[in-house]
Amino acid sequence: MRLKLVGWLTVLLLIVSVILAGCGQKTASNQGSSQEGAKGTKPLRVGLVFDVGGRGDLSFNDAAYAGLEKAKKDFGDKIEIKYLEPSAGGENREQLLRLLAEDKYDLIFGVGFMFTDHIKKVSNEFPQTKFGLIDGYIPDLKEDSNVSCLLFKENEGSFLVGAAAALKTKTNKIGFIGGMKIPLIEKFEAGYIAGAKYINPKIEVLSDYIGTTGEAFKDPVKGKELALSQIKNGADVIYHASGASGVGVIEAAASQKKLVIGVDSDQSLTAKPDQRPYILTSMLKRVDVAVYDTIKATLENKFKGGYRIFGIAENGVGYAVNQYNEEMLKDIKGKLEELKKKIETGEIKVPASKQELSEFENKLSK
Repeated sequence: MRLKLVGWLTVLLLIVSVILAGCGQKTASNQGSSQEGAKGTKPLRVGLVFDVGGRGDLSFNDAAYAGLEKAKKDFGDKIEIKYLEPSAGGENREQLLRLLAEDKYDLIFGVGFMFTDHIKKVSNEFPQTKFGLIDGYIPDLKEDSNVSCLLFKENEGSFLVGAAAALKTKTNKIGFIGGMKIPLIEKFEAGYIAGAKYINPKIEVLSDYIGTTGEAFKDPVKGKELALSQIKNGADVIYHASGASGVGVIEAAASQKKLVIGVDSDQSLTAKPDQRPYILTSMLKRVDVAVYDTIKATLENKFKGGYRIFGIAENGVGYAVNQYNEEMLKDIKGKLEELKKKIETGEIKVPASKQELSEFENKLSK
């Protein structure tokens, strides 16, 4: 009898062991699924490398940062962000891009056309990483490429502020100060002159450039010097497209009680209180929109390589209206909105180069 009892106990223990083993395997399986789920919902890692002037330039770089911050605010723990500052001359742009790619960042932005060759190279080395190239152009990209070139119709926004300058000048002389003398900045200049000439074909536009290297975007001393020279020669409204160098342009105009037009970001919002009364408006280049939209598309698995162009119709460029300048713009805003609509519908085709500007002016004179 005792032997039978022992036998039954042995069988019972074996059954319990099998059940426990099965439960143990099931628990392990659940843990595995949980870990896979965590991996499946890991945040999108977004990196951004500023151009020379860095964060705090109150212009181009800060506009990119604003888009990055808005994405972080809106998407929360769905994204993880990191931004890096280049060396003073920007020599380490490629190194910083590669650093982010090696660290497994999913989407990496290069802020500025100077990143073009670097992103072209690094994107080939890291085909699984996506890149957003702001203002740069890499030929022959397709939708399945891992690079999206984010481009703007700066000439369209510049046309509007050129018209504003022509409507506000009292001397019939206005100024333009560019940073680095390159086709991209000449596009700002062409649009500005076209807008001014559209309002008054006889207006005189004084144009100067700070330099021929990237350093031209962070030389406020030179910016101030050129602005003071233009004011001395009769300009009473000056538009700058010079990045951080524009701090000097704004300072010069305000000191002489002349009007100035900012660029990229709404520069009235970051200017000193005593300068605000002289900032007529700013040409808004919505780098923040481009950065934000690209992050959103990547999160939704809708990232497309190739080219995205932001103009007036895409809310990519425009002019700033705020509590500081709305009274100054009150008498001309109707006209600016009329011009904006004409550009949007294609009735006005804004020149984007010196050659196109010449053709535009010839048409105006007929």
